[in-house]
Amino acid sequence: MADSWARARARERIGAVVSEPVDARRLRLQILAVLREVIDFDAYVWLLTDPVTTVGIAPVADVPCLPELPALIKAKYATPVNRWTVLQLQKSPAGTLNDAVGGELDRSPMWRDVLCRYGIGDVASTVFADQFGCWGFLDLWRNNTRGSFSAADAGFLAAAAAPLATALRHCQARTFVDPATQHRPDLGPVVLTLDDDLRITSRTAASRGWLDALLPPEPDERAIPASVYNVAAQFLAVEQGVDAHPAFARTHLADGFWLALRAARLSPDQPPASGAATIVVTIEEASASERVELFGRAFGLSAREYELLGLLATGSDTRSMARQMSLSEHTIQDHLKSIFAKTGAHDRVTVLSRALGTRLGTRR
Repeated sequence: MADSWARARARERIGAVVSEPVDARRLRLQILAVLREVIDFDAYVWLLTDPVTTVGIAPVADVPCLPELPALIKAKYATPVNRWTVLQLQKSPAGTLNDAVGGELDRSPMWRDVLCRYGIGDVASTVFADQFGCWGFLDLWRNNTRGSFSAADAGFLAAAAAPLATALRHCQARTFVDPATQHRPDLGPVVLTLDDDLRITSRTAASRGWLDALLPPEPDERAIPASVYNVAAQFLAVEQGVDAHPAFARTHLADGFWLALRAARLSPDQPPASGAATIVVTIEEASASERVELFGRAFGLSAREYELLGLLATGSDTRSMARQMSLSEHTIQDHLKSIFAKTGAHDRVTVLSRALGTRLGTRR
């Protein structure tokens, strides 16, 4: 176990990392390097999440079971044991698997169905959430030869959760600075079908070109983004009563461009046959309203400021907004100044351009 001096130094280094304006991937990799100096772990999975639905997107991971990725994701979503949505409601945002199951690891579907085959003896889980939403969750895995994570390990992760949630939110806010660049709109949305084991069974003819254009895989990555499996796994979790959040997620691609993923049953009125390809996942460009909601949460807008932003997006002027919000025009101007300060924009046109993903002076 790392001594108190090493942990104090690690806390300082985390503070330095979160103060830098880096993207979410680089932030997570830098934080993992710091964590490795004070917590022993053998593998990790760190996902961003849609702040409203909490569904996982954009993973950074180093795990030994990539061939079983769909099974791993399904099992992760299928249990409330240290689920990020459960940790978010508890006193501590971090916990260990061994503590949660009282040492009986087979009580965890994720361990019983996948992790046991890879010699994993414990998992330390942390959720990163604030008053504006859930921004990600982290699982650190430890081999059974190393023993369990300690209470000090969980405590260190819990203490780091709040500043890291804020940092991840700021990373998402920075994706809105540049206007969205169009990416092959001629190809239309992607539609994929999966069975209940999250195996891809079919996709639309345009999906290969769309995915290659939008999500070109690295040489060692799958052609199907992990977000597809996450929204499908969330759909199954809702069906099983594990969680109530919708099977929907928004993920940033590049250049201010956001995607929306949804999962549903192909025949919602009929029970799925064993092995049938009944889950449908669609991927398309996020709508203006879907972007505005993310924009407001990422920049930490108050309820009043978010309401004003919505009216601004409809083309309302100061007088109209004051009337609709039952406020004075002076108060409306004060709210606008606060929005400008939080978003770094200097006028209404710039705020709308960033929130809606349009070029200055244009409207989709």
